[in-house]
Amino acid sequence: PALRRLSHYLLAHYQKGTRPVRDWRTTTNVAIDLMVYAILSVDEKNQVLTTYIWYRQHWTDEFLRWDPARFDNLTQISLPAESIWVPDILINEFVDVGRSPHVPYVYVGHHGEVQNLKPIQVMTACSLDIYNFPFDVQNCSLTFTSWLHHIRDINLSLWRQPELVKFDRSVFMNQGEWELLYVLSRFQEFSVKSSDSYAEMKFYVVIRRRPLFYTVNLLLPSIFLMVMDIVGFYLPPNSGERVSFKITLLLGYSVFLIIVSDTLPATAVGTPLIGIYFVVCMALLVISLTETILIVRLVHKQDLQPHVPDWVKRLLLERATILLCIRDRRKFSQSRTQSSDISRQAENNDSTAKLNHYGCEDPRECETAGGARPAEGSPLMRGVLREITAIRQFLEKREEFRDVAREWLQVGYVLDVLLFRAYLAAVLAYGITLGTLWSVWRDA
Repeated sequence: PALRRLSHYLLAHYQKGTRPVRDWRTTTNVAIDLMVYAILSVDEKNQVLTTYIWYRQHWTDEFLRWDPARFDNLTQISLPAESIWVPDILINEFVDVGRSPHVPYVYVGHHGEVQNLKPIQVMTACSLDIYNFPFDVQNCSLTFTSWLHHIRDINLSLWRQPELVKFDRSVFMNQGEWELLYVLSRFQEFSVKSSDSYAEMKFYVVIRRRPLFYTVNLLLPSIFLMVMDIVGFYLPPNSGERVSFKITLLLGYSVFLIIVSDTLPATAVGTPLIGIYFVVCMALLVISLTETILIVRLVHKQDLQPHVPDWVKRLLLERATILLCIRDRRKFSQSRTQSSDISRQAENNDSTAKLNHYGCEDPRECETAGGARPAEGSPLMRGVLREITAIRQFLEKREEFRDVAREWLQVGYVLDVLLFRAYLAAVLAYGITLGTLWSVWRDA
């Protein structure tokens, strides 16, 4: 009976269409509070943040007061929210109506204090910066303001202390992709085209993405493929296996990018750094394949290869071996000495062949066998001498081709070591730079 009598007493002559003050010059002060319950989704493409919050309002209604002694010492009563005046506090960043449960009642105290507590699913526009993905931190604002009443009619304040609001994670569901860092609050006034000022209370919800899932599924496979590309340099450059191996790696990385393309966030205003990282890794794989093709083409044995220029020998086979600390550089110099000796020996053999056209290796043997040799003008002897001379020239020419191919192979090995170390330095510098940036962002 006390609840019925009090409800009838308060609402019998109540006018909910008028701001509840006895003097119109009195400002209605609305204290608001916010607690983040869950981060439902972050849509980077449409720049929309969906959160679930517990929202509280508190104001004083001068027409909802009573003496508790007259109503069985009742100090609080719940009344229908549709039956009393409620401030028109909205969120400026609203982009869609969320599926919020309807709470039909408010609590009213005997001094006229009205408490409106309700959960809200908030879909708000937010400027999302995904450059640091997956180590990104987002800062989204929720601006509460009266859509119609200026600051002289409705003023806003914070229900609790800013420090209590900032680190309040008592109701936050901390099991999703995002974790709540803190909630900042700030009061400010604003006016539109020199009109009356409006009061607004801003809450900055600062959230951070948990990067473990993306590190395991995006970064580690890419790192493994790049490591295998570096290991592929230890295959012999004069074999075709390295080319096929690196082509397989390039195809595998392309398939990997196709698979992870749906995982990466997409916006029309920017590209995350991890996307640039994948593109650069692909470019490094292409550069590695190009370098391998050039080395294989350089060291491939062909009959029409020219001699290695002297400046290339001095630059790569002498100075570069010392600079790169190649241990077997003596072998290169010995090979070059052997090839020069072979060339001199070939010249001496040519001169000997001119002097001794009978094909004898020692003139004394020719003198010993002088009585038994056939006539110099014999057609058979001339034919045999021509065949022996042709065979000798063919063998000397083949040995010369082998020496040229061996020299180019040595140049290819040294150039391969040089390019491999330059490639390795570029990959390490690139990886250290990205690792440093991501570690700084993660610990910020």
